[in-house]
Amino acid sequence: MKTNTDKYLVKPNKKVKIKDFDTDYKGHLDKEEGQKELDRVKKDLSKYQEILYASNSHAVLIIFQAMDAAGKDGAIEHVMSGLNPQGCQVYSFKTPSAEEYDHDFLWRHYKALPEKGRIGIHNRSHYENVLVCKVHPEYIMSENLPNYSTPDKIDKDFWQDRYDSIRNFEKHLASNGTTILKFFLHVSKDEQKQRFLDRIEDPAKNWKFSAGDIRERALWDKYMDAYEDALNETSMDYAPWYVIPADKKWYTRLAVSQIIAEKLESLNMEFPKLPQEEVDKLESCKQQLLEE
Repeated sequence: MKTNTDKYLVKPNKKVKIKDFDTDYKGHLDKEEGQKELDRVKKDLSKYQEILYASNSHAVLIIFQAMDAAGKDGAIEHVMSGLNPQGCQVYSFKTPSAEEYDHDFLWRHYKALPEKGRIGIHNRSHYENVLVCKVHPEYIMSENLPNYSTPDKIDKDFWQDRYDSIRNFEKHLASNGTTILKFFLHVSKDEQKQRFLDRIEDPAKNWKFSAGDIRERALWDKYMDAYEDALNETSMDYAPWYVIPADKKWYTRLAVSQIIAEKLESLNMEFPKLPQEEVDKLESCKQQLLEE
């Protein structure tokens, strides 16, 4: 079953409003049907990943961004469950270290890129530099940039330069064989509230919650503005953004997995074909084994 990817796609050069994307959409499926479809898609992912690894001609970079409690970890876990860990790597980016602050903002992300034949999943990404940093421009001060000694100096030109850097970075990757898929898991404010309450009430989930989550929630509108700007500025044919409904976790996982599977299928990869000389050697080896 094909996903209507256009429903989630942020089309290049077409301005979108986040409020126009549904957070609770689930199509015509119920949860049980969705799980069956997810199981089928996982088999496709496994097949395509094997060809990706064997062909060694493409890399795949999958980026997850979202507000707290939107379900990034769960989505990554379910995508991973359909993949061979040997050909997949996951990076979760936290606050930059002192060494990372001493380099440009893309440096640590470049180091984490997947090599050919592999799938790289980034839990948060270089987009934090135009999301959380846009909501909290004081964080930019840790980068010790020339001409930006105080937060009030961070202006529109600064952010446009960052968007330019991101577009150039991703275009360079795409030109060199990396397929990029970017997912914004779009959770509603009401659903986030309920998930926070669940974390507070369940001792097994207390570790997932901090008082800082409430402070960031108070800045919801500013975050939505930052996300909207990032989506509109950086969704390109070579690195598209998808806004995925995240109020129903099972549907989020299904939609993400379907889009990844469709993209891998579209690469039209094939298993490597051996030269006739190598094929003849295989036949010889087969006969030796049979004669033992």
